[in-house]
Amino acid sequence: MRVRAVIAYDGTRYHGFQRQAPEREPTIQGEVERALGQIVAQPALVLGAGRTDAGVHASGQVIAFDVEWRHGISDLQRALNANLPDDIVVWNAAEAAAGFHPRYQAHSREYRYTIYNAIVRHPLHRLYALHVPDPLNVSAMRAAAQKLIGEHDFAAFGQPTVGQATVRLMYRAEVNAEPPWVTIDLEANGFLYRMVRSLVGTLIEVGRGRLTLDRFAEVLGSRDRSQAETTAAPHGLCLTRVNYGVGPVVNLPAEE
Repeated sequence: MRVRAVIAYDGTRYHGFQRQAPEREPTIQGEVERALGQIVAQPALVLGAGRTDAGVHASGQVIAFDVEWRHGISDLQRALNANLPDDIVVWNAAEAAAGFHPRYQAHSREYRYTIYNAIVRHPLHRLYALHVPDPLNVSAMRAAAQKLIGEHDFAAFGQPTVGQATVRLMYRAEVNAEPPWVTIDLEANGFLYRMVRSLVGTLIEVGRGRLTLDRFAEVLGSRDRSQAETTAAPHGLCLTRVNYGVGPVVNLPAEE
């Protein structure tokens, strides 16, 4: 049967989601396939909804795989969690249609980037938030983010993962602040390679006052990768949800 599961992981020590050939560095896909192999004693291919980069985290990654399993799905979830390392967990699992593909059938993906905006860095947040000591004008960042809504050619902010198309539809772009935290939430029908981190890096420059709203719009319209500002570090980024059809695939457990 084909199983659909929602997983979360701390990407700090992983070389991204996608398995490498050969597997010189640990990856999320490689670890889940290893755990499956220990349970069913046969090779298993894991498909993912998003190929998160090295150091990027996830709280709502969706995966799928085929497996021969005679017990209940909840037993499979428990077995996987027992064999996975502590920094990867299966939130829930369910049987899916035979042709279900978590990447190609996704309606949208949601990412959150977290910034710790304070003069002095905080060692306990260093793995999950980017420290920005400069004051940020959140209102300006929010106004710039609104220019991303709709269908645009995002070539200035990333490279296509498949083919040459760089046009994407941005459904939501929000910047919120609850000092010392600033969060940037983006939802689109797809993202280019490093697009979210490039957008965040450019929005930060808007917040610092080094980039005007007009210049931000010019960068977006330029379709020139060299025009964007520095790409933000990966550790502040988290894939939070993958949506299918008109609603989310599952309700994720509340985070403490």
